[in-house]
Amino acid sequence: MTWVKICGTTTLRDAQIALQAGADAIGFVFADSPRRVTSEQVRDIIANLPPGPDGVGVFVNDTEDRIAGVVRDCGLTAVQLHGDETTEFARKLRAKLPRIKIFRALAYAALAKDAGNDQRWSGGSLYDAWLLDGALAGARGGSGNSFDWRQAKAALSSIAFRENLIVAGGLDSENVTQPLAVLRPWGVDVVSGVEAEPGRKDPGKVRAFVQAVRGWESGLSHGNR
Repeated sequence: MTWVKICGTTTLRDAQIALQAGADAIGFVFADSPRRVTSEQVRDIIANLPPGPDGVGVFVNDTEDRIAGVVRDCGLTAVQLHGDETTEFARKLRAKLPRIKIFRALAYAALAKDAGNDQRWSGGSLYDAWLLDGALAGARGGSGNSFDWRQAKAALSSIAFRENLIVAGGLDSENVTQPLAVLRPWGVDVVSGVEAEPGRKDPGKVRAFVQAVRGWESGLSHGNR
């Protein structure tokens, strides 16, 4: 089953909307963004949610100590690195947080330009998944930009990474089945495509997004894809 993450969550209401719709993970942005949250906010949100779904902290060029502190303080289960963090950084973070999932995010523009030589695509087992985002090179995600799924499939074939791919960038209920069909990712990640405005989710859009993913899976299981 495709892992579905609703990111850019800022309130308990929106986290509950995502989980009630059937999402597998809630994302919280701890970097510069109109959706930025504090440790206090996230700690209070997670304390009022049922156990099970992933709570994912999104960080950009932060320190290992701060990330580890936020994870422990909030009760997060995963970390998403959206900056220029090196493999060595991830190794140190893994040592501090051995039971936490670590996701490595990269912009598609960077992959398309120089995938074979971009050291951020190294790291192997240090990462539990790789997130490919539609952000422009140098941007950090949340832009709402999509990318060419078929070109991405070709670019991904040029590097060692093959599985546990999360697709993000410009997704919504109308187009999410396209990358599902082409890339067959492990997960999908959505922000702006399910919002009423930055930082506030639209319940109908959230439900429609999750339903689109599950509907596609249902068709696949019945041999209609």
